[in-house]
Amino acid sequence: MGILIAPSMLSADFGKLASEVEMVNNSEADWFHLDIMDGLFVPNISYGFPVVKAIAKSARKPLDAHLMIQDPDRYIDEFAKAGVNYLSVHWEACTHLHRTLEHIRSAGMKPGIALNPHTPVNILYDILPEAHFVLIMSVNPGFGGQKFIESSLGKIRKLKEIASKIAPHCLIEVDGGVNMQNAPLLAEAGADILVAGNTIFSGPSPADAIRELKSLGK
Repeated sequence: MGILIAPSMLSADFGKLASEVEMVNNSEADWFHLDIMDGLFVPNISYGFPVVKAIAKSARKPLDAHLMIQDPDRYIDEFAKAGVNYLSVHWEACTHLHRTLEHIRSAGMKPGIALNPHTPVNILYDILPEAHFVLIMSVNPGFGGQKFIESSLGKIRKLKEIASKIAPHCLIEVDGGVNMQNAPLLAEAGADILVAGNTIFSGPSPADAIRELKSLGK
């Protein structure tokens, strides 16, 4: 399997959201990545269900929602109803993570675990088989356009090693500072899914940027 590319819609132009969604539909991207922030778990607020539903209405590719919120269990069923396919919650935000992952799965979505940069991957050893994917944050969550944290490469390698032994089905997603320079390094370290926002949407041709990221991960 080649690398999957998930454009972060947080970096899209919301003044022309419909055309941005259509661009992703027609591109070589694999997923839509949706960053959901509550202003409490992270120091920023993004968007909620009206935007998620608007994207889902036109999207022809899976929706991957990353919940950077406190007490995410309150909203799991609503995200399923909104059309989300992959839902990640933060290890740091879940008191009963096993129960949360089961809830996500029972709602018909693929469950993922997100980790902040300071959280070591070996903390996932007992729960990893329950996850469909792990989202490694390679910047501190809350804002786009941050610089990639280089130590994330080591975390990805270590997680790949652990997963190969106890959860070979588990995919590794990386979000934060992904660009053309580090994409090949991330793929080599073991990343399966790359989330990119500014790298895709800030240039003259987002579709070309998606194509280049896709080729760099082969």
